[in-house]
Amino acid sequence: MTEDQKFFAVLRQSADPNTVDAIETLVRAAPDRDLNRINALAFASQNGLDEDRVIGAFLHAARLGLFEMSWNVLCPGCGGVLESGLSLKSVNQSEYSCALCAAGYEPTLDEMVEVTFTVSPRVRKIAAHDPDTLPMHEYVRQIFWSSGIDLPDDYERRLDDIVLDAVELPPGERAILSLQLPAEFVIVFDPVTHAAQFIDVKGEPTRERQNLTLVLNETHPQNDTLVMQPGPLRISLENRTNRRVLPAVWVAGNELHHMLERRRPFLTAKRLLTNQTFRDLYRTDTLDIDQRLKITSLTFLFTDLKGSTELYERVGDLVAYDLVREHFRVLHDIVAAEAGAVVKTIGDAVMATFPTPDHAISAALRMREAMRSLNEERGSEDLLLKIGIHEGPCLAVTLNDRQDYFGQTVNIASRVQGLAVSRAIFATDAVVENPAASQIIQLQGLQPNLQKTALRGINDEFLVYEIP
Repeated sequence: MTEDQKFFAVLRQSADPNTVDAIETLVRAAPDRDLNRINALAFASQNGLDEDRVIGAFLHAARLGLFEMSWNVLCPGCGGVLESGLSLKSVNQSEYSCALCAAGYEPTLDEMVEVTFTVSPRVRKIAAHDPDTLPMHEYVRQIFWSSGIDLPDDYERRLDDIVLDAVELPPGERAILSLQLPAEFVIVFDPVTHAAQFIDVKGEPTRERQNLTLVLNETHPQNDTLVMQPGPLRISLENRTNRRVLPAVWVAGNELHHMLERRRPFLTAKRLLTNQTFRDLYRTDTLDIDQRLKITSLTFLFTDLKGSTELYERVGDLVAYDLVREHFRVLHDIVAAEAGAVVKTIGDAVMATFPTPDHAISAALRMREAMRSLNEERGSEDLLLKIGIHEGPCLAVTLNDRQDYFGQTVNIASRVQGLAVSRAIFATDAVVENPAASQIIQLQGLQPNLQKTALRGINDEFLVYEIP
């Protein structure tokens, strides 16, 4: 048995076997480009597999050393990768700029940071392990564009139509490009350094040669847009970096926009942080102590047991401990099954996160039913769960050596749980009025009761629903 066969044998012990089979086939048979920055959600769709099982399998595979995870900061406009690192700790700037779009963005974990998987060189050596050997077409495809760009099958032909001229320029070298400028908006762009020079080509055509000098370095400052006339252009290029660069002249017209308009779902940092397998495997190595990363929308669910103190007095410490532990196990399984993650337990309470409100509502209903079943098995009403849910923006932080969350959304969710009585689910209007969550509630035949209430420590009044 080879070393990688041993890895896959171990992987099957912790991940879904069908998913592992598909990953092993990918590693053995796929072309190089398909093994670089793998989009886990696209892989699941292509193979008819469950997304969460695929994510879990790739996470376990990365932990074993079969794959390397990369955290890529994306431009929400063009879908380019602005920066890539081996952990979320690399996302440490307050703003990232895209030279191609001439725009700056504050990073959020919702749609601006993707997580991808690249096969380890110890398992299979691929061209992208040495990206400076990739030709321009493949460098742009595999290194610059994110996994959320659904490039067409005729990608190379389309790129040839978009690029007027290009050159591969080694470190310290110079080159000259001579071309005819069309009456279009043109960008001289290098996908390696992300340097860009915009040229607005308009006016009467000219026969006189126009000249442009560009120096490529690591700082790639944003240049003002130049206005030129249609006609001959001579571009002098100098590479002052310590690596090969790939400057090219792009026509920023309909062809480019059409090629990039097709997008597909990708694994966001937000979704990974709310994945139970990720939290279990990487709980101590996610964020630096001083990092504060924004999430624009996350759903929080808090639970607590009613009368747990009386429970300990009534049945004794040993029995109560076993009951509470079983209740934690059940809640943990339900949270994981609904694409969520348990952030922490506090006494007899649970704090969990979900990527969207519908998953949290579904989990809450399943939790309530699970506690009812446990009570029926015991012939008593020992486990009475109180649940509160809220959705909104927050910060991902590290607290007490654990990846945690901070902000008013967390406070509100906790206070909403405090309103609940036994077997009650309380959720804010942001949750219940979410279309997908509302549909789940309707399919259960439930009629939420709306009430306006004040929450302890919160100035504003809130619209809160009780789901009976």
